[in-house]
Amino acid sequence: MSNLQAAEDLSSNLFQIPALETFRENLDNNGLDLSRTHCTTLQVNVGMLCNQSCKHCHLDAGPSRKEIMSEKTMTDVLELAARFNFQTIDITGGAPEMNPHIQTLISELAPLCKTLILRSNLTAIAEKKQEPLLQLLSDKKVTIVASLPSFNEAQSETQRGKNSFATSITTLKKLNSLGYGLPDTGLELNLVSNPTGAFLPSSQEQTEKRFRQMLARKWGLSFNNLYTFANVPLGRFLTWLKNTGNLEDYVLKLAANFNSCSLDGLMCRSLISVSWDGYLFDCDFNQALNLYMGGRKKHISDLHVLPGPHDSIAVSEHCYTCTAGSGFT
Repeated sequence: MSNLQAAEDLSSNLFQIPALETFRENLDNNGLDLSRTHCTTLQVNVGMLCNQSCKHCHLDAGPSRKEIMSEKTMTDVLELAARFNFQTIDITGGAPEMNPHIQTLISELAPLCKTLILRSNLTAIAEKKQEPLLQLLSDKKVTIVASLPSFNEAQSETQRGKNSFATSITTLKKLNSLGYGLPDTGLELNLVSNPTGAFLPSSQEQTEKRFRQMLARKWGLSFNNLYTFANVPLGRFLTWLKNTGNLEDYVLKLAANFNSCSLDGLMCRSLISVSWDGYLFDCDFNQALNLYMGGRKKHISDLHVLPGPHDSIAVSEHCYTCTAGSGFT
């Protein structure tokens, strides 16, 4: 048995749903290939620390988490980015704004790629002490991908906590004032909406239309794009599904909506994901399972050749999330 197969078998034990065909079996039984293309994106998780404890978080990020990417590991990330010509570098967390070295990382990564992305929950960046970071993001033309579950305050705070909605709206106004989300500024602001329960997202096109109309009418807000993604049954969301008796129905619903056409655009085919302590994964979701790239624990300082076309991707049943409906790209 290969290291990859052993790792996948171990992760499958997490779900134990008798009626569920494993994701690997689904691919094999349908003659489908999920393997790598050219690696164009570097994703960097700079820590599990977050000012929120969102119900849908697949990493269990929160205020009590101590795992933070160190300056040494950031140096390893910068050396990796300098060695390879990544088109996109994607900074995530936790709340990446809470890493004390985030401004240095952004400043040094920005010249090394065509597109630098920062993922934000819109509340960690709201404090006055974060204003220099906001200005840096604007100066470096960093794309911001911001979480906003709903334009309904009650629905949004069910997922993210009290007062999170008003703070998010205030932050969006501040970003618009800097030029983010406005035409011809080169400052891209994209929103992400996740469902607030154990169901699949609505049509992305229709959801974006509703968000655009409501945010403009009620608060005068603008943004570039909105993406709708299903919640991944891992971490805190997995715990919630189990506690509410929704796990089996939800995962089977994801599997029933499997769309083979989504495979071509999956982010894991062209991305390497680096954890807060510098280890390599095929995606950020696999970090929650310690499902390492290639089934073996490997540090970025030991990566001298990028994974290439036809290399294997580690999968488990949570991958049904990324392939349900329109997919997760």
